[in-house]
Amino acid sequence: MVQTTFKNNAVTLIGNEVKVGDVAPDFTVLANDLSPVSLKDSEGKIRLFSVVPSLDTGVCDAQTRKFNEVAAELGDNVIIYTVSMDLPFAQKRWCGAAGIDAVQTVSDHRDASFGEAYGVHIQHLRLLTRAIFVVDTEGKVAYVEYVPEATDHPNYEAAIEAVKALTK
Repeated sequence: MVQTTFKNNAVTLIGNEVKVGDVAPDFTVLANDLSPVSLKDSEGKIRLFSVVPSLDTGVCDAQTRKFNEVAAELGDNVIIYTVSMDLPFAQKRWCGAAGIDAVQTVSDHRDASFGEAYGVHIQHLRLLTRAIFVVDTEGKVAYVEYVPEATDHPNYEAAIEAVKALTK
């Protein structure tokens, strides 16, 4: 079981811990236009899921901007998603204001489907804890990072290297 804190307070995560080598669990989240998005929609691509508590916080903002910056160097066969519980409307507004154009923000607010499938749903806060998942073209989990303290940055370099290793 993943041990995580949020602002140095222990939190309970709902869902199953995902490990390298697992078949990536499916989910349904909402795009900014309210259309459903699932894992199946990006079959055959390498997927990086950047999971954040809320885009309106400093670390989540920086995390999404970082992956937006490196997206072009990762190639056309890589899709980067930022997953949060923020409403799709707020995500769209934030992306416009931040100039985010290479990362797709998706909302888990409606069903907490991603949060529970990947074990990142913080039970009493209805937020997602910070995590990174990389899924290969075959649908297998190739990289996992559950950030121990949800307000800390993930290991960007390790996640990017995991994606690059799959593109070779």
